Amino acid sequence: MMSSFWVIVACIGLALITLITRAFFMIPERELPLPDWLKRGLKYAPLAALAAVIAPEIVMSNGQLINSLADARLPALAASVVYFFLQAQHSWHHCSGHGDLSASAYRSGLVAPRPEKTGAACSCFHMGCL
Repeated sequence: MMSSFWVIVACIGLALITLITRAFFMIPERELPLPDWLKRGLKYAPLAALAAVIAPEIVMSNGQLINSLADARLPALAASVVYFFLQAQHSWHHCSGHGDLSASAYRSGLVAPRPEKTGAACSCFHMGCL
């Protein structure tokens, strides 16, 4: 059993390590140069972390892979994937340069205007466009 002194030392040490690693990018006065391949890779870090947390919850039960459709998670996953791709296809079709759709959606009050987008860019948030 650790004494309370070592528990406090461990907590302070962990707090310092966390502070230093999180503040590492904020300490310099100018932006640190990162290679383009690293910048591109870091864009996927949040998605990878989310997938790493959610995927085991979906495909495992009690530490074992789910191997039957009796567990509702696998059919729900399949239905969600199909819905996602159908919705993404629908969004791309409607938002791939049809300015009249964006304008009519704005006039009807379905979406808010997006001043940073110009021309025929899509402004239909409800369809999942970026």
